[in-house]
Amino acid sequence: MRVTVPCWPEAEADVSPSGIFAHIARDGDGSSVGVWGAFTLRTAFQPIFAFHENTLAIAAFEGLIRPYRHGQPVQPAAFLAALPVGDRLQVETLARTLHLANAATCLPESASVFVNFDPSIFVDRSIASAALSDTRNTLAQVGIKPGRVVCEVTEQRSASQQVLRDFVRSFRQAGFRIAIDDYGAEDSDIERIRVLRPEIVKFDAHWVARLMETGPGLGLLKAMVGIFAGQGITTVFEGIEESRQIGLAEQAGVAMVQGFALARPELAPASFATFPRTAMPVARRGRGQPVHSMAGLAGETFGPRFGRKVAP
Repeated sequence: MRVTVPCWPEAEADVSPSGIFAHIARDGDGSSVGVWGAFTLRTAFQPIFAFHENTLAIAAFEGLIRPYRHGQPVQPAAFLAALPVGDRLQVETLARTLHLANAATCLPESASVFVNFDPSIFVDRSIASAALSDTRNTLAQVGIKPGRVVCEVTEQRSASQQVLRDFVRSFRQAGFRIAIDDYGAEDSDIERIRVLRPEIVKFDAHWVARLMETGPGLGLLKAMVGIFAGQGITTVFEGIEESRQIGLAEQAGVAMVQGFALARPELAPASFATFPRTAMPVARRGRGQPVHSMAGLAGETFGPRFGRKVAP
């Protein structure tokens, strides 16, 4: 993997309060990559599909970090777990900056972009304020409007509930949308919804898979989706790994779905712009056939990297 210098953006080495741009370079393939010690950090994007009249259409992409060391991939969880506590905030900021920079260059402008925020990092208001400043500065640099960005608050316990509330309020006032990750109907999950009042709720993948195994479970999912819809909250089922789950998700009335049965994450710069905007009707999909492997659908062609069949 060849990384070129100077840093991105080329005109200024340090244009954010955190100075995070000093850790960003332009790779030989045109994508933005992060440099953190011996690690190169790349962006992978996974599509999120919306149901519309018995079809699936791409509505958004989630940015995911992919670390490499000496050209070899490293498990993201292992990389993050090994970080010194003092580095976590900077690396989280670096990851979001990479995702937004790469979204600007390789994603369709009509698609929303989900970026993750770990609430355990926000221990005081100054950190939350810096996160907003950094994010807005990045968007100004790359030309993305805040309304296109979804701030996904992950399941980690918040260091301060008041700081988290202030964080959500300030980002929402700046035009961003808020999503809650890994909702699973626990008391703590219900409290998160009540306090943060997100625009989007992503259901816990394991919980959804378990409930889909029975009729009553599917009925519970349908009821919960309906309750959220009544509150103006968009719902997402993630971790959809079997094609039969796509139809069950549609029966439950969920707005959007994400998972390997639909499309795997792909490293930027994949040819996301050539991915078909509208997929085959749900009822016609073959058993075990991923949505993203249907080459030639509606006269569209797939990019060279984005479209590998999901392994069984």
